Amino acid sequence: MLPPHLFACLDHIHNLRLEFEPSREPSRRAATDLLTALAGRTPGLRGLCLECRGEKPLFDSGRDVLDSLHALCGAAGALRHLDLRGLPFTLDDALVLQVALGCPELRSLFLDNGTLVGSVGPGSVLELLEACPRLRALGLHLASLSRTALEALAAPDRSPFEFLALRCACPEDARAPPLPNDAWAALSRRHPGLAVELELEPALPGESVTRVLQPAVPVAALRLSLSGDTVGPVRFAAHHYAATLRALEVRATSSAELDTALEELAARCAELREVHCFCVVRASVLHSFRAHCPHLRSYTLKLTREPHPWRPTLVA
Repeated sequence: MLPPHLFACLDHIHNLRLEFEPSREPSRRAATDLLTALAGRTPGLRGLCLECRGEKPLFDSGRDVLDSLHALCGAAGALRHLDLRGLPFTLDDALVLQVALGCPELRSLFLDNGTLVGSVGPGSVLELLEACPRLRALGLHLASLSRTALEALAAPDRSPFEFLALRCACPEDARAPPLPNDAWAALSRRHPGLAVELELEPALPGESVTRVLQPAVPVAALRLSLSGDTVGPVRFAAHHYAATLRALEVRATSSAELDTALEELAARCAELREVHCFCVVRASVLHSFRAHCPHLRSYTLKLTREPHPWRPTLVA
């Protein structure tokens, strides 16, 4: 429960990270009460991060939480950073349009949460980009991004755009139209410092993976947790993302082919900082990363099966 005196200090809150348990009614009510109160007193709010802990009640749409967030975004005209990755509820176009209307100073927005249903369409994202010209970091599900949005980000008068996180985890992502390589190339030329984070989950079939992994995407972080082929994507990354790849995470079944692909990637991607493989690998894989990646600072490369959770090894 929130202490009563907190409500007297709302005008002085500039950055708020709010964690609550949606399955516990007191915790949930306190969170919605605070967001609702902030909606009426938000002159100084610059950053908001919402994080749910514990279990989400079955079939819980989070309507009360989203309604209070909707009201807050309509009033927080100075908001610059909004992180909703920790919300387990389905985010929709209405919320994105409210953010576009009420938060023109936005610098970062993360909507790539763990929901299994994608309800943010490309149209609302395009309106967001037009309404928030200073946006420099964006997190989305793949189905929410379009070629038109990439072209808008590459416009000559656009402020520098630095980070794009794409999560491919729901059926809508698997059916999303491909984002052509020439659009990615134009975006990279316009923003040479752009870093892209790709997270590919089991919902993505093999043919969709090949549409997502375009050669010109400046992939800095690649997380593979596919139900199908993982060797092909690892080899593709080795050949096309060697100059930009800084972090790799692989969840797959151990195989000699995967070990060989990882060794090839280690030899090509000298700028890697992190590599985490949640399957047993042969000793030569570990030796390859240690030998060819001088900037490596942490890795999870197990030579024998250990009890979970597997902890990374930090490089001194």
